[in-house]
Amino acid sequence: MACDFITTGRTEPCKTSVGGINAVYFVEFSDFSPVVYEAGTDIITGVGSPTVEAYKFEVRGNSTYTENIQSSRENGTTAFEQVLELTLKKLTKEDHKAIKLLSFRRPHILIEDNNGNVFLSGLNYGCDITGGTIVTGGAMGDMSGYTLSFTALEKIPANFIAVAVEGNTPAQNIVAAGFAIQ
Repeated sequence: MACDFITTGRTEPCKTSVGGINAVYFVEFSDFSPVVYEAGTDIITGVGSPTVEAYKFEVRGNSTYTENIQSSRENGTTAFEQVLELTLKKLTKEDHKAIKLLSFRRPHILIEDNNGNVFLSGLNYGCDITGGTIVTGGAMGDMSGYTLSFTALEKIPANFIAVAVEGNTPAQNIVAAGFAIQ
């Protein structure tokens, strides 16, 4: 059986892209199905019904998202390790409780980057907290807050959430896909 192959090339893009994460949105693992895709793609245009709650955490700096491709010719397997490293400044009793609850679950995570893209990590199997710290620092200028590592292992890369209308903000596209931002 022949495997699918690419159907287009790629030109060198303009230097208009930047790094970084603007926000993440946590979604309860079992909250949505079926997922609706743009015809012929892995781009998500909608998630089940009724509207799915997504809890927004704003982040600035020091947070990263990386996908590691794990492919084995010997085993005939390919998987995509999706790793989100979050830094949340300031310790609060509300965040303490939320992080404790996230540690016990395996949420889906929407990741909004600084280019306006939104990815859905942990689509089929969810994301697990695989490490982290709660830190107060030693000096006045040190960080007081949380560092969290989330990891998902999926069959395909994290899906883009479709742009519902050109010019929409990422949050508007998230809502258009069927999520209610809390």
